[in-house]
Amino acid sequence: MSEQQHPIGSGFGARSTASEVLAGIDLTGTTAVVTGGYSGIGLETTRALANAGASVIVPARRPETAAANLDGLKGTEVDELDLADLDSVRAFAERRLADGRHIDLLINGAGVMACPETRTPGGWELQFATNHLGHYALVNRLLPLLDGARVVSVSSGGHGLSAIRWDDPHFEGGYDRWLAYGQSKTANVLFAVELDRLGVKAFALHPGAILTPLQRHIPVEEQREMGWMDAEGNPPEYFKNTEQGAATQTWAATSPQLDALGGVYLEDCEVAEVSAEGAGVRPHAIDPDEARRLWAYSAGLTGVNAFA
Repeated sequence: MSEQQHPIGSGFGARSTASEVLAGIDLTGTTAVVTGGYSGIGLETTRALANAGASVIVPARRPETAAANLDGLKGTEVDELDLADLDSVRAFAERRLADGRHIDLLINGAGVMACPETRTPGGWELQFATNHLGHYALVNRLLPLLDGARVVSVSSGGHGLSAIRWDDPHFEGGYDRWLAYGQSKTANVLFAVELDRLGVKAFALHPGAILTPLQRHIPVEEQREMGWMDAEGNPPEYFKNTEQGAATQTWAATSPQLDALGGVYLEDCEVAEVSAEGAGVRPHAIDPDEARRLWAYSAGLTGVNAFA
């Protein structure tokens, strides 16, 4: 996909908002699923899609919280889903399949970042399990409803922290929360590369730097040391607000400018360049051989592969 990893002149940028990228786009009659769609940039994405006419299903590990956050937003509904629990993923997918509604847009936005060492009952490292494996299983189980759909994986510039650690993907030899986060975000990108190759239009993206509940596991002092906020708790100027942070995933899911593309990594409402440092996508995250290897590994762990 590296030959497609070049800006296309979208006309949007880092300060564009979700509502701006949807200007003139009517989503009436479409159905979207937005994991993490009740908090932070996910909530802004849900709001923008619903305001453009989409029916938005919001899977939530905390459905009561989701219902409260979405109260009064027409066109939205909440269903229960815990991405770290494959039984929950299966149950959610079975309810969707029984419902039968075609899914036009699937945004995989839920996730955890830099959490303390935590493992699923199966022993999987939680960030890899939640950010990648849960979404991998979800998409595969929902495949009968995804004909012609777009699937969007919300990754991060943090993918540059780590490629897939094939020698120890679950950090059994010692845990590093930031490397674990980076690996899971690389997995999000590789997942989009392989899913698109398999015939489902897919994109991955970096939404930008935004202060949201995603940072809940990072102490305030550490955030200050990293330059994410000043002594008064204010973020630096390059940080986005939530409306801006939601723009790239909304653009990825809906823009006709991307009709001829797929499997590419986006940032600031634009196709990113391949880069070894700074902005852009790292070569390890769009390597097609790594993408196929990760798919096979994920299929083995989850027991799910709709393309087998």
